Amino acid sequence: MKDEEQMTIREMCEHFNVTARTLRFYETKELLSPLREGQKRLYTNRDRVRLKLILRGKRFGFDLEKIRQILNLYDMGDAGQAQLAASVKVAKERFNELTGQRDELKLALKELASLIEWGEHKIQSQAAATPNAA
Repeated sequence: MKDEEQMTIREMCEHFNVTARTLRFYETKELLSPLREGQKRLYTNRDRVRLKLILRGKRFGFDLEKIRQILNLYDMGDAGQAQLAASVKVAKERFNELTGQRDELKLALKELASLIEWGEHKIQSQAAATPNAA
């Protein structure tokens, strides 16, 4: 596919594995702005790059407003430096949040494993102490 090639909504859906409804939603939120040819939406390379960034941001857990802020920095015309700096800052913040959540999950899993082990031991102890009624 050539960089300047335009894609239809169907092609975008297939390429990015999203629904047409998703693309229209991002359009209503002004995150994407495809060209119009009558009723037909035509997505440019810029739209493809933006959608890739949107999907990556969603995968990392960013809300749409944070994604919008990063995308808007790209339009400032400083060769993407502001966007890059903001992206790195936001990525570091999210990394720290996820690391904290991971640590909390590890602790919760450890406590849950201990509870399961205790419960299973208790069940076995009670079963051994209770004669079988046959």
